Amino acid sequence: MSSTPTDLFLSLTPHKVIEAVEAAGVLCNRVCYPLNSFENRVYEVEREDRTRVIAKFYRPGRWSRAQILEEHRFLAELAEAEIPVCATRPFPDGETLKQIDHIQYCLFERTGGRAPDELDDALFARLGRLAARIHNVGAAGTAAHRVRLSADTYAREDLGWLAERKVIPPSVERRYLAAARAVADAAEERLRGVEVHRIHGDLHPGNLLLRDGTLHVLDFDDMVVGPAVQDLWLLLPGRDRDARRQREIFIEAYEELRRFDRATLALIEPLRGLRMIHYAAWIARRWHDPIFPRTFPHFGTEGYWRDEASALEEVLQLTRAGDAGGDGGGDDAPPPSGTKYFWDLN
Repeated sequence: MSSTPTDLFLSLTPHKVIEAVEAAGVLCNRVCYPLNSFENRVYEVEREDRTRVIAKFYRPGRWSRAQILEEHRFLAELAEAEIPVCATRPFPDGETLKQIDHIQYCLFERTGGRAPDELDDALFARLGRLAARIHNVGAAGTAAHRVRLSADTYAREDLGWLAERKVIPPSVERRYLAAARAVADAAEERLRGVEVHRIHGDLHPGNLLLRDGTLHVLDFDDMVVGPAVQDLWLLLPGRDRDARRQREIFIEAYEELRRFDRATLALIEPLRGLRMIHYAAWIARRWHDPIFPRTFPHFGTEGYWRDEASALEEVLQLTRAGDAGGDGGGDDAPPPSGTKYFWDLN
């Protein structure tokens, strides 16, 4: 029986990774380390001159070649504008995307550093200006093949898939689907007429790297065409007063370089709900990958779906109340569970 691209992807080995990189014209030493990643497979590879690069193998069937090249093109434009991102490293023939066994892959420059220990007020101001610069570049071009962030792409398509495959336990299915569909309807209504352009799409703190005082933005794998506020609320998902105060610091810094439509703050709760739905469907779609059952042992239980239904009902309540980000129960309320927003899709 012949292997499918997905089978080959799930069984990638360091030897196969080095073979692919060398087949594209980059000679390597036999040094190859896997890096943390759920959605794709990412390796640090040592070249013949002992410098190291990052090899990224895209999960088959997720993005088309045209969509991936739009990610690479956006990164190149950002790098050209001197925005600190980790751009792709061209292969010797100048291309940025290759294929082996129907698995697409590329190289990135290795960028050292660490995730910021704490996002304080000064860092949020820097992030506001950095996001504005990214959005200025994003709005100056197009991405005809990338996903447009919408109620359909981030909720309804996923809900149809979940319902068709009976993923949700019968005891909670009606309640979950009712809340999720209502969130999708609310998001669709509030997204109508809102300006959209190329954005990072997954700009949470885990995708930041601090090195020698410079903030680098990583992982544009989930780049979408969407509203600017998506890249704000993921950095500041909290619902308490301090989160709102830091949100204002971010926006004031952002507006030094680009106008921010404050009316779109009303999108925070609907966008939060869309991401929760998209996240649950993402895990369900990937359950055949052995990494997922090990990482998310609670997923699929009745308790999991009951908690998700409650969280979506809260989002819906706050959306209908017209709250821009929610109040979360008071000044000391913790931010919503990070597991619902910050997953590694690289």
